[in-house]
Amino acid sequence: MSDTTLGARSAPRLQQALRPVTELLASMRFAIALLTVICIASVIGTVMKQHEPLNNYVNQFGPFWAELFLALKLNAVYSAWWFLLILAFLVISTSLCIARHAPKYLADIRNYKEDIREKSLQAFGMKASGSLAAEAPEAAARRISHQLAHRGWKVRVQPRETSAGHGFMVAAKAGAAHKLGYIAAHSAIVLICLGGLLDGDLIVRAQMWLGGKTPYQGGGLISEVAPEHWLSPRNPTFRGNLVVSEGTQSSTAILNQSDGLLLQELPFSVELKKFIVEHYSTGMPKLFASEVVIHDKATGEATPARIEVNHPASYKGVEIYQSSFDDGGSQVRLRARPLVPGVAPFEVDGVIGASAQLERGKLPEAATLEFTALRVLNVENMGEEGPGSGADVRKVDLRGSIESRLGAGNKTVTRRELRNVGPSIGYKLRDASGQAREFHNYMLPVDMGDGQLPVYLLGVRDTPTEPLRYLRVPVDTEGGMDGFVRLRVALADAQLRAQAVRRYAALAVDESRPDLAEQLIQSATRALALFAGDGQDAQGRGNGGLQAVSQFIEANVPEAERERAGEVLVRILNGALFELAQLTRAQAGLAPMPLDDRTRAYMTQTVLSLSDAQAYPAPVALELVNFKQVQASVFQVARAPGKNVVYLGCALLILGVFAMLYVRDRRLWVWLTPEGGGAHATMAMSTNRKVLDNGREFAQLTTQVLGSPPSGGTST
Repeated sequence: MSDTTLGARSAPRLQQALRPVTELLASMRFAIALLTVICIASVIGTVMKQHEPLNNYVNQFGPFWAELFLALKLNAVYSAWWFLLILAFLVISTSLCIARHAPKYLADIRNYKEDIREKSLQAFGMKASGSLAAEAPEAAARRISHQLAHRGWKVRVQPRETSAGHGFMVAAKAGAAHKLGYIAAHSAIVLICLGGLLDGDLIVRAQMWLGGKTPYQGGGLISEVAPEHWLSPRNPTFRGNLVVSEGTQSSTAILNQSDGLLLQELPFSVELKKFIVEHYSTGMPKLFASEVVIHDKATGEATPARIEVNHPASYKGVEIYQSSFDDGGSQVRLRARPLVPGVAPFEVDGVIGASAQLERGKLPEAATLEFTALRVLNVENMGEEGPGSGADVRKVDLRGSIESRLGAGNKTVTRRELRNVGPSIGYKLRDASGQAREFHNYMLPVDMGDGQLPVYLLGVRDTPTEPLRYLRVPVDTEGGMDGFVRLRVALADAQLRAQAVRRYAALAVDESRPDLAEQLIQSATRALALFAGDGQDAQGRGNGGLQAVSQFIEANVPEAERERAGEVLVRILNGALFELAQLTRAQAGLAPMPLDDRTRAYMTQTVLSLSDAQAYPAPVALELVNFKQVQASVFQVARAPGKNVVYLGCALLILGVFAMLYVRDRRLWVWLTPEGGGAHATMAMSTNRKVLDNGREFAQLTTQVLGSPPSGGTST
């Protein structure tokens, strides 16, 4: 048996084996299932933030779900292998549908079906008949053809021989675009999916699979990154981020991958001349704009451009979008304010995004200072909001966060007040074990209203998921926080406390009652020791403050006498702290504070702040004293050749859906046979959609063709 015979026999078997697979791929149910999965994946990709760091997913969903989501590539849905595979199957399925049905539709569009038999016309729902006494069949066929053509129908006339003589079949059609709509809509799906594949990560991943490109996971200078992490400037498609600081230029885009990043070299560099940002009264940005100059690497040509949100710049097929803005390396100077003994004041200079080492000696333990954020404008809601009002300007309401620990006294008034409270600095202190706390301090004192003294706000939180907790430091008579800092350090000095207690006892008790003075000295000494939190650790943390005083009273005073004992002990504590504050001012060469209402308000807030400072988790508070802001623009750069393909697909989809929904495919036949000296006409019409317009149109055609309303019965 020859090889040709074997090949001829195996071909039908192969076709028979592939037929079920082809039927499945070309079926509508399979395509709808794929579209359903794509819709679900798109919803996930919209709701779940894409390409976020692993820690963000762990904090939001927990370790188990974060690991599961990353295993399923839900953090990068649109570049996941399964999503691209579904798109590829959808392209194959829709293409098979087109290949199967398009030839039949095209043939049907060309076919007038003029060979239909006369008896078949009687089976149509819309039919009519009548006599044309004044016209011969041929003349009637010419007239009817012209009339239908004038109404937009395409007509073909077929002469036939009958027993009565020459007959003519007039076949007309209209609305053939309905079938073209099917082809256009299905072709649109193919084009949109192909455009999505072109503009997705498919080509970049192909370079990683076949071209030896690997994601970069390290740090350091861009110039030191190995070539296998770089993509060529001739890369046909990419989408990445480009960060440019004011006064600098950059030509390297970053393409984030789930397991690292790739560097895309651009054929040009973008120089940022000026970044412009405008804000609403709420402090939310309303305009981002960048004045840039695009430098062509090949020709050296410099092209100025302005890039705004929704108004990108285009250069050599690369679109440059204004994505957001960031700090471009602002220079800041911070002053360390000691909060524990043994730490001297010092200043440190830094750049946002960088870090500095604070050696042991400046702090009780060595630490790394990370400069994280400089915000020049801070519009905060300083009004008091009723519970559940939902009127917060930002996710973390400043007043709400700092007043939440003071009880419910501030929750009876509903008031909203937006105010710019000035610049703020964000930084982290990271210890030797790698643990870090985040701090957020305002440069200027904030007026809290309601007759309170202005306060410096020192924010802190242990993890990024927690709200900021603020320590409120009152402004002293010199307009700074030096008075609080001096008193905070002096509170840990037992000798100064003893001196302050003696001064307080000498002023509070008459010299003729030395026994009472001794009792007062013992009580004041005990109160200051409790408040100071003797035995606190090297970071200044202890169990002091008003809470320690309250615990002492609960443990040593009968319940019936606790309220009165508490009032007496707090009064003694306030008096001793006032004398301690006066001692620190004398040591600093300052005049004593006068006994007036402002001093009383200052000391009241100072006592509360000193109590809260026991829980402040750092030996120093870093105050912003000077800065030079440098803005940076974050651009999204994209070369998207599939964009035009998608636009074409969208246009075809609109046309196709419109044609399928609003265009009726109609067929009309008029059979003319001789009858006496004239002709007898039998006509029928078919349509793909049953609507009321069919009956009205057929009635008009019948009147025009036969010269009278339809006879013989009609139906829609």
